[in-house]
Amino acid sequence: MAEKTIDTETTVPRYPLERAVGCPFAPPPAVLDMAEAGPLARVKLWDDSTPWLVTKYAEARALYYDSRVSVDDRLDGFPHWNEGMQAMSHTRPASVFNRDAEEHARHRRMMTKPFAFKRVEALRPAIQKITDEHIDAILAGPKPADIVAALALPVPSLVISEMLGVPYADHEFFQHHSDVGLGRNTTAEQSQANVVGMMQYLADLVDKKIEHPAEDAISDLAEHVSAGEIDKWEAAMTAVGLLIAGHETTANMIGLGTLALLENPEQLAVMRDTEDPKVLANAVEELLRYLSIIHTGQRRVALADIEVGGEVIHAGDGIIIDLAPANWDSDVFSDPDRLDTDRANANQHMAFGHGRHQCVGQQLARAELQIVFRTLLRRIPTLRLATTIDRIEFKHDRLAYGVYELPVEW
Repeated sequence: MAEKTIDTETTVPRYPLERAVGCPFAPPPAVLDMAEAGPLARVKLWDDSTPWLVTKYAEARALYYDSRVSVDDRLDGFPHWNEGMQAMSHTRPASVFNRDAEEHARHRRMMTKPFAFKRVEALRPAIQKITDEHIDAILAGPKPADIVAALALPVPSLVISEMLGVPYADHEFFQHHSDVGLGRNTTAEQSQANVVGMMQYLADLVDKKIEHPAEDAISDLAEHVSAGEIDKWEAAMTAVGLLIAGHETTANMIGLGTLALLENPEQLAVMRDTEDPKVLANAVEELLRYLSIIHTGQRRVALADIEVGGEVIHAGDGIIIDLAPANWDSDVFSDPDRLDTDRANANQHMAFGHGRHQCVGQQLARAELQIVFRTLLRRIPTLRLATTIDRIEFKHDRLAYGVYELPVEW
């Protein structure tokens, strides 16, 4: 198929695009229009590169499983999120997050033990305890309370600390670096310095776990270091990735998900009142579909020419798989703009991706969301928004979508 000539100055929109005022849960209208016109379109990024934006479910799924599509951000054409990410691409150690094929498989195998179903299920009592303690503090504190600061941010941070095996005495340091990484005004220089600080801390922790192993993810990684399968910096890089992926996404899902439920009280009632764990689990899946936290797409680059959706993605072309329109694809999900906790195929969403790079921590995220939402709604059954939705500030400018604050009362 012949390649089309593109006038990037007049026809290619800047990405990410803006959401409609008053429609904070919906993908940007221009993105939905693109999806209506076809599954692929060109967009322009911060560096004036013009990668392909994939907006339809079927084509997104096909590309997730295509071995000609790479996550290696060192390759020319990779559509970096920002200048800071680009600058670090050649200095980051190899990990499950930035390698392909056998190298990726080797690193992913090392994640099997810490994220095994049995290990995650064993964490449920700790997640419940952490959640209850923070809701105790909310109930004992002043009104209104900010769900983001009081629950959404600290609970995932403490849970991932528990999973990784961060000593309790180091929680303050760990939380500080996590906060900097999530900071609204964090610069590229600050971001790089923060990652370096976390890398050094976690590399030192790997050394300690080699000497004194425990039942946690850092100890598992330390075991692989001792076996000579990876070095401690690769282990530290994996741990940093787990921290970021395991904290920021879940934190934003709790905040934004709580708001979505408050705006849909009949769906909130389903989650609050059900005694059936399957109903609760399906409701969480529907929230994951309805609210695509990774709202600036999952980034890839083509290793070879790929014909998809009536277009040819050429070798070296950047690819952005936009989860939000894919999760609102009416060819797959009926009435996609409606939050429906009883949706039969809610679990077909793409919130965790698909294929060989599907999120390794998805079962932990599910456990956290099920526990947090059920506990919050059960223990504070009269929970309500303490402001109007038009006064809520959304994270349009962040890698992960959510709300900066969510004032509630009861």
